[in-house]
Amino acid sequence: MSNMVVFGSQWGDEGKGKVVDMLAEKADAIVRFQGGNNAGHTLVVDGEQCILHLIPSGILHPGKQCLIGNGVVLDPFVFCEELDKLAAKGVDVSPTRVMISKKTHVIMPYHCLMDAARESSKSEDGKIGTTGRGIGPCYEDKMNRCGIRAGDFADPELLKGKIAKALEEKNVLFQHLYGTEPVDAQAVFDKVMPVAERLVPYLGDVSSAIQAADCVLFEGAQGTHLDIDHGTYPFVTSSNTVTANAASGSGCSPRELDRIIAIVKAYTTRVGSGPFPTELTDADGDYLQSQGHEFGATTGRKRRCGWLDLVVLKESARLNGPTELAITKLDVLSGLKEVKLCVGYKYKGETVAYPPQEQNGMAYVTPVYETLPGWDEDITGARSWDDLPGNAVRYLKRIEEISGVRIGIVSVGPDRVQTF
Repeated sequence: MSNMVVFGSQWGDEGKGKVVDMLAEKADAIVRFQGGNNAGHTLVVDGEQCILHLIPSGILHPGKQCLIGNGVVLDPFVFCEELDKLAAKGVDVSPTRVMISKKTHVIMPYHCLMDAARESSKSEDGKIGTTGRGIGPCYEDKMNRCGIRAGDFADPELLKGKIAKALEEKNVLFQHLYGTEPVDAQAVFDKVMPVAERLVPYLGDVSSAIQAADCVLFEGAQGTHLDIDHGTYPFVTSSNTVTANAASGSGCSPRELDRIIAIVKAYTTRVGSGPFPTELTDADGDYLQSQGHEFGATTGRKRRCGWLDLVVLKESARLNGPTELAITKLDVLSGLKEVKLCVGYKYKGETVAYPPQEQNGMAYVTPVYETLPGWDEDITGARSWDDLPGNAVRYLKRIEEISGVRIGIVSVGPDRVQTF
């Protein structure tokens, strides 16, 4: 069987969790390869909602191995909370099913404090909309080679020394730059030790587990245009969200990535700050927000909504090489008299097919739209292409034509069964 990668093609919140949940049935192992608990994957099974932030979405399928790769930054407190919530629902979350790479970097309490101190020190127009969960500062320590890794939890003396060393510089910043109290290393150590002891049984060699599985599903977080290198910098996340990171963020060869699935919401949304060319601030935008229940799974923030941006999608296809598209939330468009597709940008007097490469260039583009007729039919009961109204099919076909990628999956509602 082929290995599969699921990635977000927009700014996150495309519905990756649901698609991963569906595809997990065919996989032996599901691995999360980047990001932290700044992402939320919402699943609906038999009408019951489950939101996961760290544990891969495949956990709801009995017998599947769920792996957390080295490219993830793990908040141990959030991880333990998820274990407890899933266990309360009767889900097996034993170490035989869940594994954390020993190389995974750990979000420490001082990372969250640093995140909050930095954001609060900025003026309103300088804020980037961070979730404040310590993701960026943890990745920063990783690159600065002073990070705490999950494997360190098995050696308390090593852990204590690394915490003290990491706080030497941070306490100077806390006191003299941000005007806050210094952080006591012993207090941090005492706080994390109980969860450290809980985590140790879950530590393992994720690379070997991937190698041993016949079919692995690689699960990304956020979306391509939040990628630290290729996204709308500086309004981005702190990791590489593109498909290439599935290999380096989990510990395998890129040759092992076979089927690459781009998750595409049938319209576009964005949470937080940053350019959004197709954003709608009119009745159509309100309709999409209301019908799509567009609130962030992690932050609860209202999502900004707009027409589907095929310039963004084509850039995602260029960067990730998808073998197919998975269209989600198509049902939200039902009831609109017409629907629009952004097929290009006007930028500096020219029409461009891809986003400008200059920093914040997308803030200065004007979308070029193609208008298609909408449909009134309720499509939430559709279970095949033939069940869709003609105008919905035309809309999907146009997405295929312009993106150059075929559609392999269509979702018409939140429940697991509303997908074909």
